[in-house]
Amino acid sequence: MWVHRDLEPEIVRSAAQYPAVLVTGARQTGKTSLLRHAFPDAHYISLDLPSIAAAAESEPSSLLDAPDRNGRPVLIDEVQNAPRLFRHLKLRIDQDRHRNGRFLLTGSQAFPLMKEVSESLAGRIAILHLGSLSGPEILAHPDLAGTSAEELLWRGGFPELYRNRTLHPPEFLAYYTATYLERDLRAQLRVGSLRDFERFLRAAAIRSGRLLNLTEIARDTGIAPSTAREWLSALEASRQVFLLEPYFANLTKRMTKTPKLYFRDTGLLCYLLGFDDPAGLLRSAHLGAVWETFVANQLSHACSPAGHLFFLRDAYGLEVDFVLERNGKCGLAECKWTETPDRRDAANIAKARALLGEAATGPHWIAARPAMTFVADEALGVKAVDACRFRGWWDEPA
Repeated sequence: MWVHRDLEPEIVRSAAQYPAVLVTGARQTGKTSLLRHAFPDAHYISLDLPSIAAAAESEPSSLLDAPDRNGRPVLIDEVQNAPRLFRHLKLRIDQDRHRNGRFLLTGSQAFPLMKEVSESLAGRIAILHLGSLSGPEILAHPDLAGTSAEELLWRGGFPELYRNRTLHPPEFLAYYTATYLERDLRAQLRVGSLRDFERFLRAAAIRSGRLLNLTEIARDTGIAPSTAREWLSALEASRQVFLLEPYFANLTKRMTKTPKLYFRDTGLLCYLLGFDDPAGLLRSAHLGAVWETFVANQLSHACSPAGHLFFLRDAYGLEVDFVLERNGKCGLAECKWTETPDRRDAANIAKARALLGEAATGPHWIAARPAMTFVADEALGVKAVDACRFRGWWDEPA
């Protein structure tokens, strides 16, 4: 079963404009499958095997010459495993600078990967980020259209969990977590105890949707704050979590005030929180935070790349879950786990609109679960939308 990815047209456009395209994202989000679907004639090379990665660095001609000469794109999977390959790619690109779409790359480790890309391929490569499946991508498939909101949250967005519906998500995600710990993190961290790191993951999961407090997480895990900071950076690098900055008109304050922590996949979040089925999630006090995490990912997906996502919190206790800024204007959104949002759910949007003035001209949303889009606050033009089907912040959602 193939689920269409919204990023595919952008990848195809980028390949027509740049010699190389890099698709980054967490493991198992479908990067390789997407590129092979978009470019079925591409010559495929996986660098997951150490012997192939070593050959790619020491003798790249043996891998690249034949397909490149024949005009076929070369798809190099997990390119971060051969960092010295980047200088060979640069030389090849510069020999024929205006031949586009030659090299299609995937990578799972953002920080070391971006360092190599910025040093070797700046101006020669388009960089795109692929997350797990979004709500609209899942629900657009005819076989998945009836998936409930609670199952979307609990199952998450890893494509394999929808391709093979017999898989039990907690079991799949247990294996995923173990593999992730072994393959990715041990390669870049000095993790003395995998048990400590698993506790760290669960301590972070409990705080998804909350202000980041590394000291508190370190205390609950029994590690030093500096270690917690290093481990959190690794989670960011492998695109398991992201930090959402607060919105301030003063740009420097966005960098100095405390961000909020969100997991990128609610299925992984639910596994770490211990939910064995959707019913357990519905009964839990964590439901609101999991829903907010889901909405954060949907909005991040919907606003990219034209806008920037933030949250708002002032010194007097006013909070708005999400602020999207584009071209100096702001839209505001609150997320509510309800099928019948009303004007009361827009109260903080009204206060923030008055505070921000002309900067917050909208549109404004309540991201909930209504059967259809409707206006919840006529005066402010606040619309209640189904966050599971949300495709565009500034455009009418599907």
